[in-house]
Amino acid sequence: MTERAETQGVRLQKVMADAGIGSRRHCEELIGEGRVTVNGKKVFRFGERVDPQHDVIHVDGRRVETRAETRYYMINKPRGVVSTMADERGRKSLADYVEVPERLFHVGRLDTDTEGLILLTNDGELAHRLMHPSYGVAKTYLAEIHGPIPRDLGRTLKRGVELEDGMAKADRFRIFDQVGRRVLVEITLHEGRKHIVRRLLKEVGFPVQQLARVEFGPIKLGLLRPGNMRALTVKEIGELYKAVGL
Repeated sequence: MTERAETQGVRLQKVMADAGIGSRRHCEELIGEGRVTVNGKKVFRFGERVDPQHDVIHVDGRRVETRAETRYYMINKPRGVVSTMADERGRKSLADYVEVPERLFHVGRLDTDTEGLILLTNDGELAHRLMHPSYGVAKTYLAEIHGPIPRDLGRTLKRGVELEDGMAKADRFRIFDQVGRRVLVEITLHEGRKHIVRRLLKEVGFPVQQLARVEFGPIKLGLLRPGNMRALTVKEIGELYKAVGL
């Protein structure tokens, strides 16, 4: 890049293409259709230059991450693994499964006996908002409990249950699967108090046998196997930003 180009920034369509939005031609079409904003203002000019390190770009309302150094991953934490990047007691930790050179930190935690979705990133502002209770990012779990299940259990959980540290309530609840007395239920909450799902279900008489987090905000675990990780897509990153107002 010439000194002149460096002082004026990089062409918007190139920045978008480099971020994975599509070919430069496709990015030009998005700009021409008025679907792109830079720092909150619609841009229609193909020659617009931006600073990918500081300017904030949105396509169709979703933020496009253009900072080269930021990384976003999801991992399916296995049972028996602690939700830290190291463990002073020598137990298996997330670091045993992370095979990328960047220094990452985990967004929230899961109990050692709970498996499932954890987000990993080096984007501090996004991580802070995802964990802060004021943004109310929903988390969905699959819990194995033993039936029979009363008809009004979902209504009870959504109405709220008093725990020792205050009221807790589910946003959604449904029976996901059932074989004999083994019942798999799906429960969604907007909070992240310690052991909250286990405590909530135990309080209403259904101790959790196994627990897995399958969704974190707009991100779904899908078919990712325990112990595996993958990079988030451009669309997923944009949806995370949207979930916390960035």
